[in-house]
Amino acid sequence: MPFRTPIKHCRNCGAAVVYRVPDDGDTRERAVCPACDTIHYENPLNVVGTVPYWGEQVLLCKRNIEPRWGKWTLPAGFMELAETTMGGAARETDEEAGAQFEMEGLQAVLSVAAVGQVHLYYRAKLVSDRFDPGHETIEARLFTEAEIPWEELAFKTVKETLLCFFEDRRRGRFEVHNIDIA
Repeated sequence: MPFRTPIKHCRNCGAAVVYRVPDDGDTRERAVCPACDTIHYENPLNVVGTVPYWGEQVLLCKRNIEPRWGKWTLPAGFMELAETTMGGAARETDEEAGAQFEMEGLQAVLSVAAVGQVHLYYRAKLVSDRFDPGHETIEARLFTEAEIPWEELAFKTVKETLLCFFEDRRRGRFEVHNIDIA
């Protein structure tokens, strides 16, 4: 069964829902309200972030929150309602790293079906090498590819995104990478 945080009550009328295939021709099991017939769809969460770079270096943040406290990551977090993916990535980079940057193109889209998430990372060209990290970050620091603490990265999505970024940079052209994380 795919990742699911079960819905227990209808958001419209409050009645207890049941999980079944709706009668409307749908083919998937959904949370359906037997009282008002509302079908509740469960969708993945979007995680948005950046690959901030300064010349040959990338900016990583040491996490001051769980999960993976003390591990290194790219600045990223859950997208908020009423913001674009790029806007959310910029907000997270500002909040976590206190970096000054110019947003660039999409680098990677990573599907993490096991936890119901889609991660989107944009390139961000740093315009300063000074950082003012927020409360979620212990330290924000620049690393060359050779200096990256690969075994201390918080998430596989971060590792895969960095590998794509450095490979694209070596090739001299960037593309969008679509990756499924098992």
